[in-house]
Formats: sequence, C-alpha cells, structure tokens
Amino acid sequence: MKKAFISGVSGQDGAYLAKFLLEKGYEVYGTSRDAQLSQFNNLKSLGIFNDVHKISMTLTDFRSVLSVIKKVMPDEIYNLAGQSSVSLSFEQPVETLESISVGTLNLLEAVRFIESDINIYNASSSECFGDTGSVAANENTAFRPRSPYAVAKAAAFWYREAYSLRACSGILFNHESQLRPRRFVTQKIIKQAVDIYKGREAKLSLGNIDIVRDWGWAPEYVEAMWLMLQQEKPEDFVIATGESYSLKEFVNYTFKCLGLDWKQYVICDDSFMRPTDIFVSKGDASKASQVLGWRAESNMYTLIDKMLEYTLKTEG
Repeated sequence: MKKAFISGVSGQDGAYLAKFLLEKGYEVYGTSRDAQLSQFNNLKSLGIFNDVHKISMTLTDFRSVLSVIKKVMPDEIYNLAGQSSVSLSFEQPVETLESISVGTLNLLEAVRFIESDINIYNASSSECFGDTGSVAANENTAFRPRSPYAVAKAAAFWYREAYSLRACSGILFNHESQLRPRRFVTQKIIKQAVDIYKGREAKLSLGNIDIVRDWGWAPEYVEAMWLMLQQEKPEDFVIATGESYSLKEFVNYTFKCLGLDWKQYVICDDSFMRPTDIFVSKGDASKASQVLGWRAESNMYTLIDKMLEYTLKTEG
C-alpha cells in the first residue's frame, strides 16, 4: 500500500485529494498545525474523517516538518498548505509569504536532508502569471505576480527549481466547489444569491465584476495532481479549462438559475477592490492533455450548477 502525505489536508483541495487517493488504495496522512483541535470539516463533509491519519505539523518550523516526514516516510508528498486567499494576502502579506514560500522550502529541505526518493507535488498558482491579456498562459509563460499571494507562490516555485529532487509543480487556474470558504468570491456569490432567493438577504456587494477568470471544478483538478506524480520524470503542468468568463457572467448565470435578475440585487463596492488585480486570466492545459491524458470536463456553468444544487439542498 502506497503512503501519501498531504500538507493542507483540511482545505478544499486537500480534502478532495485525500478522498481520491483513498479510493486509489493509498494510506493517507494529512497535517494540521494542531490535529487534535482542528475540526477537519471538509474531511467530515466528504465522509473520510476517520480514514485519514491526522498529524500535527507546523510547516514554517523545519524541525517539525523533518520529524513528521521521517516518521511517515511517504511515497508521495502533496504540498497544498499555506494561506490560500489572494484578497487576504494584501492584509496579511508576511503570513502569506512565510506560510507558502518558507513552508515549501522547509518541506524540500526535509526531503533533501533525509535523502529519500520521495515524489513531491507543489501547489503553484495561475496568479504567478499576472495579467496575460487575451493570451492563454502555458508552462513557458513568464511569471509577473501582482499580489503578495502570487509573489509567495512564485518564490516557492523557484525554490523547487533549485533542488535535484523528484518534485514538480501544478500551476492551477481557479477551481471551485462547495468546500470553498465564503471569503472566496465564487462561494460568496452562490451563498448570497441563495440567501436573496430565500428572502434572508437583500443585496450582494462585490468589487470589480469585469474581471475574467478560467474556472474549473476542484475534484477534477486533484486527479491532475496525482497524475503528475505518476510520471517517470517530474515536470510542471498548467491545469485549466481553457475557457474564461467574466465575474459578471458568473453572477448573471447564478441569479438566472434562481429566476432572479442580478441587476436588482448586486452592488459594486469600491471597498472590495484590490490594490492590484488581474483583469484577464486564461490557461492553456494542452500539455496536460497530451502528456497526462487529463482534460477538464466541467466549466463555469456546470460548477455553478453543482454548487447551487448543494447549497439549496443543505441550506435551503
């Protein structure tokens, strides 16, 4: 039985990945800063709470990381931990940089210190590309980060480049699900729209609704992570749908599904504007299709359908 180690198992991607690997027959270990006090609500939501070995580990503490890795000695490591909100990174730049870049460095250093042939997946981000305009970003597109979160992810990416390890990075574009916390704009729109539909709320306040994003379905994206570590040679891959839509289109379709006109309920609030933002984000995942055999099955419309169905069922 292969052993997989997931840092950040309590997040959206960590929980879906844990479920995916358990179904593949892996023994799964997941970390949290305090495994005894953490709720692991996403693992409970997916019905796998009791199937994952939960371990306390502080990713920014090298001794903690080294100790846990030596104890588990996994076949595969998936580094998904760190502050994950772009908007929050402007308010917490130091914590964001440390949790992502220093955390990744500690993980790589621990594996290098152990001198073990562990396969490592590092979660990079499409935010590293910055604004590419109408050009879809691929693995050869230059990084031009425009947020503390993107700077941290770019730094972590280049740390990984500096070591002769069996490590790769998945450069994932936006991917959503019902496991997203409400601070993410997609989940905020879904939940607020349902609250308006049910008469619990009157308005939805958003920032720039003209931004364009490539949105995919998170459970599909964790399969790509696993496929990357099954390759003989570690390589980086862009993971995206190849389809981009504006936030206005996201809002319009969400409200339309509920029989509502979004223009009557949505307020554009300058306080939600970021100091710097990416106007257009679009990914080219052709390499993933050719090498991994992976292709996104869902787009923005199908993920909205799934998120709405879940929210109406659980909170209706």
